Amino acid sequence: MQEAGKIVSGMDAVSDELNRNKLKMIILAKDASEKTGKNIKFLAEKKKVPIIEIGTILENSKAIGKENRAIIGIKDKNIAEGMKKIICGGEAFGEN
Repeated sequence: MQEAGKIVSGMDAVSDELNRNKLKMIILAKDASEKTGKNIKFLAEKKKVPIIEIGTILENSKAIGKENRAIIGIKDKNIAEGMKKIICGGEAFGEN
């Protein structure tokens, strides 16, 4: 997915894409630093992008084939909606 440009990872890349209004969802590792979590939550709230806290840095990094990634940004709406349904067992974004 990263090669296809559907996700980005790491604080700098996720922040850049947030500022460009390109992200549909952010995944934050449960063991991310307090500072990282605080910073990304502030930016995401400002841009109204949902954050899901799940997995560890190791688990999430392995899932995308990268190392040491506490933050993953999802750019594709369909992927974000599908992940939310799986993770939260609920409706996709905007379906209430």
